[in-house]
Amino acid sequence: MVGLKFTVLLSYIDVFALGAMWTGILCFASIAFSIVGGIPMAMAVLSRHELVRRPVAFLTWVFRGTPLLLQLYMIYFGLPKVGLYLSPITSGILGLSLHYSVYNADVIRAGIAAIDTGQHEASRSLGLSKLQTMRKVIIPQALRNVAPALGNNFIALLKESALVSIITVPELTLSAQLGISETFRPFEFYLAAGAIYYAINFLLEFGLKRVEMKAALSR
Repeated sequence: MVGLKFTVLLSYIDVFALGAMWTGILCFASIAFSIVGGIPMAMAVLSRHELVRRPVAFLTWVFRGTPLLLQLYMIYFGLPKVGLYLSPITSGILGLSLHYSVYNADVIRAGIAAIDTGQHEASRSLGLSKLQTMRKVIIPQALRNVAPALGNNFIALLKESALVSIITVPELTLSAQLGISETFRPFEFYLAAGAIYYAINFLLEFGLKRVEMKAALSR
């Protein structure tokens, strides 16, 4: 192609490899933490106790009503003002995890609410406590039912992980920007970064499809 020189990318393969590694670590850690955080948040929203429900509702209102970029700024640049210093990667994982915990909680809450109330009663009649019923009976079914919706959130998380380049996390976007600053060839580097994002996204979608198939078979 006229004016383009993709051979310049060969000198930055190690930079892209490092960026892809950090993107993978960032995304999969954030996905795991957002599920771990989303489940208790969903249960809290469904709680009858206002002291449990209202703080989570307020947290949901804050995180859904503000941009992820602003939340990352507040974590990375704001927390040091109160004496809490976090590394860029820790700040990135924390920001993405909290942001998507809120969205995952909403999806999981809908999944829990869709479970037949008879299953609650049957579990309690077998001697299971309310917490055991949720942990062993209700939540596993809810997660299977909402697996496709959670998968969409995970894919969105992968795409929005590019925002953490703003707080100097050495992921793919920042790796591309490093190459651009040295070669002044933005198209080649951003195209290469886009191709790697697509490859990671393809692997994530493939894994999610397998999980959805297993969930469908186990119903």
